[in-house]
Amino acid sequence: MGEIKVSPDYNWFRSTVPLKKIIVDDDDSKIWSLYDAGPRNIRCPLIFLPPVSGTADVFFRQILALTGWGYRVIALQYPVYWDHLEFCDGFRKLLDHLQLDKVHLFGASLGGFLAQKFAEYTHTSPRVHSLILCNSFSDTSIFNQTWTANSFWLMPSFMLKKIVLGNFSSGPVDPLMADAIDFMVDRLESLGQSELASRLTLNCQNSYVEPHKIRDIPVTIMDVFDQSALSTEAKEEMYKLYPNARRAHLKTGGNFPYLCRSAEVNLYVQIHLLQFHGTKYAAIDPSMVSAEELEVQKGSLSVSQEDQ
Repeated sequence: MGEIKVSPDYNWFRSTVPLKKIIVDDDDSKIWSLYDAGPRNIRCPLIFLPPVSGTADVFFRQILALTGWGYRVIALQYPVYWDHLEFCDGFRKLLDHLQLDKVHLFGASLGGFLAQKFAEYTHTSPRVHSLILCNSFSDTSIFNQTWTANSFWLMPSFMLKKIVLGNFSSGPVDPLMADAIDFMVDRLESLGQSELASRLTLNCQNSYVEPHKIRDIPVTIMDVFDQSALSTEAKEEMYKLYPNARRAHLKTGGNFPYLCRSAEVNLYVQIHLLQFHGTKYAAIDPSMVSAEELEVQKGSLSVSQEDQ
């Protein structure tokens, strides 16, 4: 086990893509950690937001593949924020610091919820051009822990980790999924008490997405058909909230398909971003897309939409 951590791909990623640390708040303790890879001339990149247990490098397989195809990709790790408004304000400052007016967001679980809240927060002056929501949710009440949300900050690290690990798959899984779980457990171990407590607070604090504020944003909902931390009801709620969203279903993948089913996830990400090729909101270097390719892609896109 623990294959991912010692894999050539992961070691190549760690040795070639630098981890940057950025402070945008008055509070010096609030440090954003991020990997920014791909062509810097792209002004509307794809930004990855991790789940409660994740660090920025859990998306290393997306970064390696997508940058190889000419996309600009940023993967983040949040500082300690205790409420959604504070997070949204900090994230807006980060985008200002990076000089990014609009971005595409890929959010996994909590990351997807925060992506929706940020789109809602900036709806009067939009900063989010599109959303990919992976195993995500729209209402924190699904976890039935809103009443404990304000006490996470008091809990010791081991207790917080136990809460998070309770949502990991415990049944039999294939070797790739087992490796993904091992890697996420290792990432979880690297998080401090305040980091974990703040993320669990954001995950469970009483809040929901207001769909009327973000209904004009193109959305792809990505989820798995096998066991994950999300209930069927939570998934159905997402479909209802975004009736026009594209759906990217993975037969298997558990809680972390971006690690154990990365080829499928990367393909769905590309299909989502295709609709912006040739516009100023493209996340890909135009020189990497030939006019002929564009036409073929548009054709395959319209066929898939008709199928839906």
